[in-house]
Amino acid sequence: MPERNRISTVKKRVAKSRSSFEWGSVKRPGNDSGEREEAFRRAIFAIPPGKVNSYGGVAAAAGYPRYHRAVARLLRQDHWDLLPWHRVLGADGEIKTSGASAREQKARLRAEGVSFEGKRVNRRAFLTLPMIEEDNHPPLAV
Repeated sequence: MPERNRISTVKKRVAKSRSSFEWGSVKRPGNDSGEREEAFRRAIFAIPPGKVNSYGGVAAAAGYPRYHRAVARLLRQDHWDLLPWHRVLGADGEIKTSGASAREQKARLRAEGVSFEGKRVNRRAFLTLPMIEEDNHPPLAV
């Protein structure tokens, strides 16, 4: 196949794929990221003032225990005023943002009455996750 024909064919395929798919606005089968993000938002809104939770804690409370990075991505992408983002910290209790956002997060937490022990939030401010009941699962065979 001559080089010109191959390039033309590739350009047509790329144009066709771009025109048939609008990025971000299509609910694709098997992709539950919109539902997952909504569950994360509900879990973040459930954190009361004066309490904090970790990225992993939010993910677990939303029903996606292995998606702590997706929680961080959501908080990075959403507008600051849409979520109480300042109530979500690292698992060790430290603020994981940097610069002005770290100062803002610490100021907001202090305004809500959260105390710090060095760089870490006082452990009493952390929410505990309710234990997931395992009654529906059969016992493990030994």
